[in-house]
Amino acid sequence: MSFLDHLEELRSRLLKSVIALAAGFGLAWNFHEEIFHFMVSPLRAFDPNLKLIATTPTETIMLYMKMAFFVGIFIAAPFLLYQIWAFIAPGLYAHEKGYALPFVFFGTAFFIAGAAFGHYFLFPVTLSFLGGFGGADIQFLPRITEYYDFYSWFILALGIVFQVPVVIFVLARIGLITAGFLLRQFKWAILLSFIVAAVVTPTPDMVTQTLLALPMIGLYLLGVLVAAIFGKKRKPAAALASTE
Repeated sequence: MSFLDHLEELRSRLLKSVIALAAGFGLAWNFHEEIFHFMVSPLRAFDPNLKLIATTPTETIMLYMKMAFFVGIFIAAPFLLYQIWAFIAPGLYAHEKGYALPFVFFGTAFFIAGAAFGHYFLFPVTLSFLGGFGGADIQFLPRITEYYDFYSWFILALGIVFQVPVVIFVLARIGLITAGFLLRQFKWAILLSFIVAAVVTPTPDMVTQTLLALPMIGLYLLGVLVAAIFGKKRKPAAALASTE
């Protein structure tokens, strides 16, 4: 494919992805109140009597639209991952293109698992840690938009971080990396985990960053195991051509 062909392919994949996101948004909008109650459940667990505030007349409806779009990402996740795979597939050998189904299935599963880990564990721990500094002198009245921005960025970052084993699986299957190579780079993986945690964590405290970095390190080690089990050497193009 020429450079212009690649650009046209990218445009086509992006357009299809936007349509899928719009469909996900439309489906999620029908349940915007249920989505709102689900997203604020960690806040309710922190303080059942806590009230969320809105400071402008349009803030609530804009919040519902943002939440519907956010959930639409998860609804459209399998299709979006397939579009990513379809875009890079022309650069793979014929037998490597068959990894599309595992990539889409496990990519979606780990994306949802990362979001669930954030919603049910890491975000409540972070909220409890940060919200406890006010004491009796400061009343915690979070603004709904600021809470959503904090929550959504947190959950989306974890969903993306949980893609590490899936990416390692694909790279190991096509022979670009091995378990031995990943183990030799483990010290750099630890450093990178804390750097990424510092960048994606919406708070400056070391506790939250460490709580995010530790699962990343664990996912990297899981990726090492995946590479050891499923990895194989990449055959040169000449060898593949001779066997066809």
